[in-house]
Parts: sequence; C-alpha cells; structure tokens
Amino acid sequence: MDKAGIVDILESIAELLELKGENPFKIRAYSNGARALESLEKDLGEVIAAGELGEVKGIGKALVDKITTLYETDELEFYTKLKASVPEGMIALLDIPGLGPKKIKKLHDTLGVESIESLQAACESGKVAELDGFGKKTADNILRGIANREAYAARHRWWDAHEAAVPILEGLRKLKEVEQAEAGGSLRRGMETVGDLDFLVASTTPGPIMDWFTSQEGVREVTAKGETKSSVRLDDGLQADLRVVPPEQFFFALHHFTGSKDHNVRMRQRALERGLSLSEWGLFKTQNDERRTQKKDGEEEKKPRQVNPHGDEKPVVDAKSEADIFKALDLRYIPPELREDRGEIEAAEQGELPELVTDEDIFGVFHNHTTASDGRATLDEMTQAAQDLGFEYLGIADHSKASFQASGLDEERLAAQIEKIRALNDSGKFTCRVLAGSEVDILKDGTLDFDDGVLKTLDYCVVSVHNAFSLSEDDMTKRIIKALEHEHVTMLGHLTGRLLLQREPYAVNIPKVIDAALANGKIIELNASPWRLDMDWRFWKKAAERGLLCAINPDAHATDQLKYYRAGVLTARKGWLTKDNILNCRKLASVLEYLGLG
Repeated sequence: MDKAGIVDILESIAELLELKGENPFKIRAYSNGARALESLEKDLGEVIAAGELGEVKGIGKALVDKITTLYETDELEFYTKLKASVPEGMIALLDIPGLGPKKIKKLHDTLGVESIESLQAACESGKVAELDGFGKKTADNILRGIANREAYAARHRWWDAHEAAVPILEGLRKLKEVEQAEAGGSLRRGMETVGDLDFLVASTTPGPIMDWFTSQEGVREVTAKGETKSSVRLDDGLQADLRVVPPEQFFFALHHFTGSKDHNVRMRQRALERGLSLSEWGLFKTQNDERRTQKKDGEEEKKPRQVNPHGDEKPVVDAKSEADIFKALDLRYIPPELREDRGEIEAAEQGELPELVTDEDIFGVFHNHTTASDGRATLDEMTQAAQDLGFEYLGIADHSKASFQASGLDEERLAAQIEKIRALNDSGKFTCRVLAGSEVDILKDGTLDFDDGVLKTLDYCVVSVHNAFSLSEDDMTKRIIKALEHEHVTMLGHLTGRLLLQREPYAVNIPKVIDAALANGKIIELNASPWRLDMDWRFWKKAAERGLLCAINPDAHATDQLKYYRAGVLTARKGWLTKDNILNCRKLASVLEYLGLG
C-alpha cells in the first residue's frame, strides 16, 4: 500500500476510535501519525527498509508496526476488527456535513442514534435541538444534509463515472464482434455529475457482447439482459446500460443517446423543417415516419417502439461519423460538450463555433498543495509528477495560517518554503519551473490572511473562502469582491465553495464577482478537482466573451491528482473556452511575463 493509502487508514482509525469514545491520547496518536507520515519527504519504502521509521517525530513503535504491515501486506487486522466493532450506520453518519465523530458519539450516547434513519427521527422530533451544543439550527442543517445525501445518492461525480467507464469501454472494444464502441449520455457531454453509464456498440452479432457485458468483473447485479440491450449494477453502485445497434445506425444512435434532451429536440425540429425525420434509427424523409406527431410547443412525441419503424428503407444519409449528420442539416460538427441547447446550433449554422481548449494546450497549473500544509506529497514529488506530465511549470499554493485545520503556513513557514522553492529551481534538478504561491484565506471581513509585506514575496496569490459559509449572499459577495480589489491578488479560488454531491455552494452573487474580477484585472480559476469544478461551466461563456481570464487548476493534494486538470479542461470545453481564454495555455515565458517575473 502506498503512503497516501496508509494515511487514509490512520485517519479512519482515529475517527473510529473517537466514535467509540476511546482515550483522547490514543486518538491523537493516530492523527499525529497520519500528519507525520504525510509530511515524510523520503521514500517510505526506503525509510522502512533502513529501519528509520521510528525516528520520524510523531510515529511511535506501535505505529511503526502498523504502517510497516500496511505497506508490506495492504492489510491490518487491527483496523479490520475496529471497523467491524462500530455499527455501519454510525460510520455512514460521517458523510453528513457538519457531523464529526464527537457529535456522532454524543448523539449515540444520549439519543441512541446508530443510523441515518434514527438521526432523522431524532431531529424531526426536536430531541437533537434540545441537546447541549446542538440547537435548532444544527438540527435543521442535519436534516438538510440528510435530504441532500438522499438526492445525491442517484448521481456520481464525472471523474468517478469516467474511471468506471474506461475499463468497460476498453473491454468492449477488444471483443471481435464489436465494430465500434462509445460511451454516451451525460458522461460523454462532460456533465459535472452522471446518473448512469450508457454504452453503445455497433455489431451484427450482439449475443456474445451481451454475455461479456453482464458477466464482466465488477458487476454486482444483472438487472436486465436482452438481445440488444442489457443493464447491470456495478460494485460502486453505478448502473451501466448497453445497447447494440447495426453498424449503419451507430452514429445516429450515438448522437441520440449522447443528448442532451433539449439539444436533440432542436435537432429533430431542424430536420422536420427540411422535410426529414431524425432519430436513433437514421435520417429519413418525413412522410415515411407516420408514428411521429408534433406537439404545439414544437417538441416531438414518439410512441414507444422496440424495432426500427423504417424497415428496410435506406436513410437519406449514410453516416460514417456524427459530422455527416450535422452536415446533412447544414451545420458544422458540434462537440458533445456543447450539446446543451445553449446557442450551439445557431453558432454551428453561422460557422462560429469556437476551437475548444484541449488537454494538450495546458502547460502548467497554479493551485496545488504539498505536505507543508494538507497535501500528501512533498515539493520534490509534486514537481517530478508535474514534469512527468510534460508541464513547463508548477505552482505551489499551500494554505495560509487561518486554515489551521489544513496545517496552514504562518509567515515564517511560508518564507522557508519560498526559499526552498527558489533553491530547487536554482539546483537544476527539474526542467519544470516551480512557482511560489499561496492559497490565502479571505477572512470574514474580506481582508487577507497575510499582510502586504508577505504577499509581495510571492510569485502569485490565490485567494479563497474556507470558513464562515453561512454569510448572507450580499455579505459573502462583498467579502469576495473586497479581496479581489487587493493589488497583490492574482486569482480567486473555487468561487462558490461547493463540493459536488456533498456540500451546496454558499450564497454568492456570481455575476457581481465576475464584474469585480474584470474591473480589477483578476483571474477566476476553474477548480478542476472532481469534487468542485468551480466556477460552474454555465457562467464561463459570457464571462470569457467579456474578457475574463481563466486558470484551470487541479487543486492537487497528491501527485496523482495533478491529472485532474483534464476534468477542468472538459468543463472549460462545456463553457466554450478556447486556449486564448486560459492563462495556463501559455508557455512558461509568457506566464512569467504575465506574473511580472520575466
């Protein structure tokens, strides 16, 4: 097991011990051990092999044994038994925002709460509001968190869905019966969350494909299996659907099952205006599709059908790609990310679709963390990983001191980190240039966590909100705008503070913040963490048209999270962004010039 995985288990042990009401010193030992292991700059395997793990401050003999066992075997009997000793319902309570182990323990001891259901009942009865340290507001927030959790259960973050879809798609493409295979739906369109996975295959021999799909590794349950369509539930809870169509129908079906619904309606309307009927089956002359009627609002109504209603009739277009379908309707090809009926059809008609940003356009990223604050990798490890990705530069922006929960840096520690970064660059160890930044907290009144003297020493400054989320929309907006007016601020981090499927955005007037960023020449980041994807893609098109500059940042806390920038690129594409709209599509020399470092 790698270091990050071991840190996760140590943190989980601390939480479980706290849920059981164990000795605070024992709990703290595991928490401190996790922090110490996170901050370890040497290779863990080498430290263990040299017998030096016990020399690391914060890691005692008992932890040395447990860490070594996890590293060598990926298992720890102590952890397995501890987890089994705590009711699963209590562990699930940790997923509710605002509920930590201490509060859960108190709810359990005083009200007998051992599950989400019993917690909801206790809140609704008023018992939680009566507890010391809780109150009505806390009870209401808990109920809201429970409701959100239920709503979120039906959705999955895009990155998680993508990770689940890739091996399935690769497996389908390896089957000899498969001529073409693609994923469709909201996954293909790059929506921030995905309901289920849709796979489409072109083949004349669907039977073996269905057999493979329903028996593949990772299938928990087969919910349906037919001749040309099957559905399964995966181990992670995702539902996956597979459709097999004849090769000549593949691109029509791919367009149809990619969506969105609103885009498809507009495309069908456009076809009807030209005497044609567009469906998953093909593009045909209207008079030959008598099953269609037209609603008053222009939306088509279709009767359910299981087989091609056109029989042997040939479509008017032999589509060898989706581009052929758009061309037949006098349109330029519209990338899947733009198919949301937000002006893409009009732009395609006029030949005004943008040349969207790609992964290859990114030359570096700015908002990333190391073990100096709450990251899981050292400065050297992060730099090596960035260089391996082909980046020309890597920005380090560890937390400032107000983020004490994230081991934020005070002035002295920040100065030491800056000196370390300068020395690393001078050493020539890496071709990737490291930029010395900081993610500086925007305090409740809009002032910053460091004074001007400290901010002047940075190569750039990211400012973010990390607390006091309950401010009114007006106060939160003023708070952020005040920070954007500061001369030493470079960019605003995760504008709304949302955590997808976990925490709703705080109240803030996004258009006013965009106005302030433009007025003060500031950047707004597109936080590419799959949990954030913030600023939301729906705001980027108009903002970019007005000249707002974007920075796509992975907010990486570990080396493997640097690749999150790809989720940011996908979101930027949904926001109609080109490389001209994005700072980190510039090469190092241009970025240094922009930051006044050239």
